Amino acid sequence: MTSSAAIADPTIENAAARKSFALVFCCTLIGALAQILVKKGTEQLGAHITLGQVAHDPALFFSFAIGIITNLKLFIGYLLYGINTFLMALALKGRELSRLYPIIALTYVWVTFLSLFVLPGEHLNLFRTAGIAAIVTGVSILGLRK
Repeated sequence: MTSSAAIADPTIENAAARKSFALVFCCTLIGALAQILVKKGTEQLGAHITLGQVAHDPALFFSFAIGIITNLKLFIGYLLYGINTFLMALALKGRELSRLYPIIALTYVWVTFLSLFVLPGEHLNLFRTAGIAAIVTGVSILGLRK
């Protein structure tokens, strides 16, 4: 069997599509965890600095960069973003972008739910609940077969 015949095989195409969907779904969970860790890590960075302050004192940039590297939550959060990017590249090989990318919107759903348990002061109200319902509905509609 030639490589072009293997690509045309519906069984192989379906397996590749399922693998791509599973990878993108995992990316939504990894992305949500990364966002929570970045949020928790930035709380430990201390004072907020602006771009104007960095322009006047470039040493602020280096102290901020060292703060990011030495902050375990922030470092792991950014590391997870890197892993997420790598997995997305693998996933996008197996299916068209217009079918896979709407699934990424589920990251917002996971972030909202994780925030309720991990971040103090987060709450779920009617508008957020409606927004989550709209996201899930939209992802479902976009994922329907043509």
